[in-house]
Amino acid sequence: MRYFFTSLGILILDQWTKWLVVHNMSLYESIPVLQGFFYITSHRNRGAAFGILQNKQWLFIIITFIVIGFVLYYLWQLKHERPIMSFSFSLILGGAIGNLIDRLRSGEVVDFLHFQFGSYQFPIFNVADSAIVVGVIVLIILTLINPTVEPNESLSEARDS
Repeated sequence: MRYFFTSLGILILDQWTKWLVVHNMSLYESIPVLQGFFYITSHRNRGAAFGILQNKQWLFIIITFIVIGFVLYYLWQLKHERPIMSFSFSLILGGAIGNLIDRLRSGEVVDFLHFQFGSYQFPIFNVADSAIVVGVIVLIILTLINPTVEPNESLSEARDS
């Protein structure tokens, strides 16, 4: 159950921060937090990560529902056996639902976290995107560290083999 609370916490933080941006900033307005490095920039994305596949909302909605189903299944299967993996799935779940709500509500995702590194401007993103990326990175690391663990096998059983 704690993993669903983690997902809910990500979802609430994501939606609250997006609400703040939408209700307090004009579209494309940018507020410097650390001049030349980090800005809060009101932006909308009708595509996927990095703005690819613009205006393919139904594709993203369908894929997101599939991802949510997959994540819920694995959260249920893992339960208490793989806490770090379950935590990473809960981050992905909260982020996926956060961006899904935006797509269903307005057909676009509210982005606002904007980093620059010299002349390179990193694509603008949001809390949900961050949670998804962190969750996926943790899953990749866990897979690289111990690739032979089956989803229903506990970590202690895998170490003993």
